[in-house]
Amino acid sequence: MSLAQGDAKARYLKRVPMLLGGSFLGSPCMAVITSIVLMAGLLSGCGAARPAKYYQLTVPPDAGAVEKSDAVPVSLLLGGLMTSHLYREDRIVYGNGAEQLGTYEYQRWAEPPSEMIQEVLLRELRASGNYRAVHVRRSNVQGDFAIRGHLYDFKEITGGSMSARVTLELEMRDLKTGATVWNHYYTHDEPASGKDVPAIVAALDKNVQRAVKEFVGSLDQYFASHPVK
Repeated sequence: MSLAQGDAKARYLKRVPMLLGGSFLGSPCMAVITSIVLMAGLLSGCGAARPAKYYQLTVPPDAGAVEKSDAVPVSLLLGGLMTSHLYREDRIVYGNGAEQLGTYEYQRWAEPPSEMIQEVLLRELRASGNYRAVHVRRSNVQGDFAIRGHLYDFKEITGGSMSARVTLELEMRDLKTGATVWNHYYTHDEPASGKDVPAIVAALDKNVQRAVKEFVGSLDQYFASHPVK
């Protein structure tokens, strides 16, 4: 290091403490800065600790292998529901109009809606005892008819009065012939008892239970008018 460089460094070191009031560690200024930094950390920590709330649909008890004496001698295979990516995730969806959708950040479903609705339908079909067997469709499961569907709406409808919309379509295919032999379309706006998220969840749950019972009833009518030999 040259003498000129050493003198410049010495002059810089002498000036720095003066800018902070005399010293780095013991000055009142540093105490204030430290307090501000700690307070900012505490406040940011409080904001990040907001808990999420999770909701789920009412699922009928698992009836197991319940079969009525006059049950239709067929095995039904229930497939997944095709749907938008919004209903394959866990966030609760709301709609402000025909084209605008949004999601809640801290209000969520315990499982994606498409999976919850499939489970409710599966349990309801089993609990009816009207069929020899009802299974989730997998590659290693044999059956006579396959049911699949499309979930179009499962959301809060905002406006003058709050409601919960469910739009769902199911179809059934004969696995022997490959023909689609039954389909049923359902859409309904269920009024909510309030404007908060729990009220919307309760309305969506009620709507799904209504839809599933309608589907099961329609399916029973099909097999009553098309006896399986």
